[in-house]
Amino acid sequence: MTTTTMTTAKTDSGVMPILFALVLGVGLITATGMLQASVLHDAAHDVRHATGFPCH
Repeated sequence: MTTTTMTTAKTDSGVMPILFALVLGVGLITATGMLQASVLHDAAHDVRHATGFPCH
C-alpha cells in the first residue's frame, strides 16, 4: 500500500491587500501624473455631476 500526501503552500493573507494597495496607489499616481490638468478636471467634474453633487 502506498500513501501519498500533498502539501499546499500557505501564503500570508495580510501581504496581498498591502501589495494590491501599493500597486493601485503607484498606478494612480503615475496615471494622473501623465494626464493634462484639463483631463483631470473634466473627469472630476463629470463624477460630481453623476453623484448629484453641485459644483456650479
